[in-house]
Amino acid sequence: MLEMKGRSKPLLRWVGRGPYSPPSMDQEKLLFFAVGDSPARPFGMGVRERTARIARNLGLEPADAAVEGLPVVIADMEYAWDPAWLKAIAARPNSVLTVGGRPVLVHVPAGKKSAAAIEAMQSNAALADYDGIDAETAELNYAELRKRERPFVLALDPDDAEPVERASYDAAYKGVTDILTLYLWRKPAFYLTRWAARAGLSPNFITAVGAIFCLAAFYHFWVGEYWLGSATGFVFMVLDTVDGKLARCTGASSKWGNVFDHGIDLIHPPFWWWAWAHGLAAYGTPLEPIETSMVLWAIIGGYILQRLIEGVFMRRFGGMHIHVWEKIDSQFRLITARRNPNMVILVASLLVARPDWGLILVAFWTVISCIFHAVRLAQASERAARGQPVRSWLEA
Repeated sequence: MLEMKGRSKPLLRWVGRGPYSPPSMDQEKLLFFAVGDSPARPFGMGVRERTARIARNLGLEPADAAVEGLPVVIADMEYAWDPAWLKAIAARPNSVLTVGGRPVLVHVPAGKKSAAAIEAMQSNAALADYDGIDAETAELNYAELRKRERPFVLALDPDDAEPVERASYDAAYKGVTDILTLYLWRKPAFYLTRWAARAGLSPNFITAVGAIFCLAAFYHFWVGEYWLGSATGFVFMVLDTVDGKLARCTGASSKWGNVFDHGIDLIHPPFWWWAWAHGLAAYGTPLEPIETSMVLWAIIGGYILQRLIEGVFMRRFGGMHIHVWEKIDSQFRLITARRNPNMVILVASLLVARPDWGLILVAFWTVISCIFHAVRLAQASERAARGQPVRSWLEA
């Protein structure tokens, strides 16, 4: 669904977590046609190849020509844009995205002549009979990446692709995530993403390399080599950011890659905490067996329960993440007991040579985080029971 609010500063809202399924005509996919070309090579790719990939990932069918009578989204290749714009325009027939009055993306509906839209785009003429969306004033609530912002539209500079690369990378970033991902390695991960794209590396390759470091971290934790484990673990955590950004920035997303990446993300944390507990004896600061059991039950059980709470919240409230309900939920997501904040606690404990204290603190923090999310689920459910809306603060 696409929602417009206000004339001067409309809010566009895409609701849904999977690939966009465009309207069809005689079971045909919505076409995507690129007008013109540019010698610019963002992320080492030709602009037509890159935009075709992005369009295909969103469910559109790249075409060598716009077929009269069939619905088509037409794009000006002198500009680069956030894929969120393509998704929004694809969901809104008879719409045009403009910059300074110049058409950049046009959704020509079935039965309307595409030649007129192509001619207007080539001559920079206005399209008066289309619903205009001004890229310089519109905002978009992008549910998939948990943020609301003004998506970028930039003219391509053949001599300097970095502004488009940076804008594309930032657009691929989740607006609500943990403090390390959001602030600490955002900049180095950009350079790694750009290097990987120019080297022709696939997101699945980066995920596979990250998985090796993930296993290495498990081994080092298991034998009490905590500093080595933390170092290899942090490499994995950075690569876990890079693979997703690389997929979005180059249009190389795939269902298998999504399962591969998120499967590792979901499964490995309990194994890391188990290995950390096992390595305490080798390090020289073992916990009593009963303490170890209690701590691991709290951490692993709390991790599973927290994931279940998040799943129940999403199912109950139309796919909305619990972390974007109200602003306090987004703020708590920065430090909630997930892998990255937990690693901050554990590394801090190494500074005083007490990894056992770190594991105990992670257990307490996991319990506190679980209580917080359980209370938030109960509060949202109670509000819904009273007939009051439960909406994300990002939609305000």
